[in-house]
Amino acid sequence: MSKRPAEETVEALEAQQQSTGPQTPKRARVEEVIDQEFMEKGSWRNGMILEASRPRAPALATDTDEDRDEEGDVAVGQLGVGKAQEGPSEGFSDLYLDTINRVLLDFDFEKLCSVSLSNINVYACLVCGKYFQGRGRSSHAYTHSLDQDHHVFINIASLKVYVLPESYEVQNKTLEDIKYVVNPTYTKAAVMKLDKEPLIRWDLGGKKYIPGFVGLNNIKQNDYMNVVVHALAHVAPLRDYFMLEDLSARPELAQRFSILVRKIWNPRAFKSHVSPHELLQEISLRSSKRFTLTTQSDPVDFHSWFINNLHLSLGGSKTRPGTSIIQRVFQGKLKVESQTITARADASDRLRFEEAAEIKTDIVRFMMLTLDLPPKPIFKDEQDKNIIPQVPLTTILSKYDGLHSQELLGQRKRYRLLSPLPPFLIFHIKRFSKNKFVEERNPTIVTFPTRSLDMSPYVQPSDGGSSAEPIWYDLVANITHESVTTTSGKKEGDIRSVYKVQLVNKASGEWFQIQDLFVEEVARELLFTSESYVQIWQMRREPKGKGSEG
Repeated sequence: MSKRPAEETVEALEAQQQSTGPQTPKRARVEEVIDQEFMEKGSWRNGMILEASRPRAPALATDTDEDRDEEGDVAVGQLGVGKAQEGPSEGFSDLYLDTINRVLLDFDFEKLCSVSLSNINVYACLVCGKYFQGRGRSSHAYTHSLDQDHHVFINIASLKVYVLPESYEVQNKTLEDIKYVVNPTYTKAAVMKLDKEPLIRWDLGGKKYIPGFVGLNNIKQNDYMNVVVHALAHVAPLRDYFMLEDLSARPELAQRFSILVRKIWNPRAFKSHVSPHELLQEISLRSSKRFTLTTQSDPVDFHSWFINNLHLSLGGSKTRPGTSIIQRVFQGKLKVESQTITARADASDRLRFEEAAEIKTDIVRFMMLTLDLPPKPIFKDEQDKNIIPQVPLTTILSKYDGLHSQELLGQRKRYRLLSPLPPFLIFHIKRFSKNKFVEERNPTIVTFPTRSLDMSPYVQPSDGGSSAEPIWYDLVANITHESVTTTSGKKEGDIRSVYKVQLVNKASGEWFQIQDLFVEEVARELLFTSESYVQIWQMRREPKGKGSEG
């Protein structure tokens, strides 16, 4: 460009340029015409021509909220991406949908990108089932679509399906089954039918299953969690609450239990079992690794921790009763009478025990009742075999009749249930006792009816009189314990615990036993032959006095 002579003024040059036009090279003028064409089409941003707007490349995805990082900024490499393509050309709306492989899809595991291990803005590839983060040009999902020729992805949070790398949204009715498996939803009418109409379904492999009675994957040693989750998923008011309520604003523990319950009862599942991996990860984090999937724990300890933390996750109070669905279902009141026992030496130096004249009465709340078994036999029978005794459930329930007493830590205590009883009762049959040296197991068999357990003899009515009307309870779930010997591996010969759960199908009256992935029907008359450990009983709603032994 030539320099302006010193004697020329700026005003004179401006007047000359207006009359003759800008002195620019021919090539620059041609590019200016082309750029003006793209600018008119909305492809001009911040004074720059977007590379994606050139005729040689199709338009790609814009930087939407789904493609932003955790700070809310656009990820590096996504600047300069043009306007998103709203859809494919006419006649190609179903492009790539035939590559979806439903057999490989598994949405039970934690939603983490398989490359970055991030849980933010995760997409699932519907061709191979892997998780990837984002869908912008620098994202792992975008790279996967180009490297592996996999083009159909679903956003786990929004359930929107996209085709990459073009990044247009696909709206097709054939994808509704995949969206339902990711996040099953139910109407109130459908939930009300679960215990009334028996359902039989088939998975993608042609295997028959019954919704609500599916196996839970034992990843390593989490069978103690599986049986508790299954038992709680069959408590009707609790199940209905977690299937129908919107818990998106609640802590992660409540959300993950809700999605697991909905998947257990899913009538449109791709496979006949469910993995509780997401819930187990949250439990391990929330309990500070007290309960993990690699170390077996006691189902009773886990059950107590779980229902109390669920209560808090649902906004329940630590002091006020009835502040969550957990307490409204399981919590009852118990009267405890305590009498101090003192030991004194008489004149002959003999030890004598004296009871205090004062009897202290406390009213406490409970969500689980502990039942003590009689001591296991020490001697063997005439055939030199250990005797396995049996005891009726009503016998060990006498602990709560207000008449039988127990001595513990220098006190004599008597227990009595108070009216009204909760809709569901949880019994813990105490089989394990520990001392400084060893843990002992009591193998005593507890016999019980599956229907019509009368709890009125153990309840003190509110008016102080005797309860004349029976209070019927029916068995819902029975968690059993079994000791087995390890036959292989480094711990060959060691004794380990195996937990199973027995559940009733109220729609058909059948009983099923579930151990991890194995589901089998079991005769109602043989339920008591196992070592019952935890039982859940439901109060019958029909008019009192019309029950019959089951």
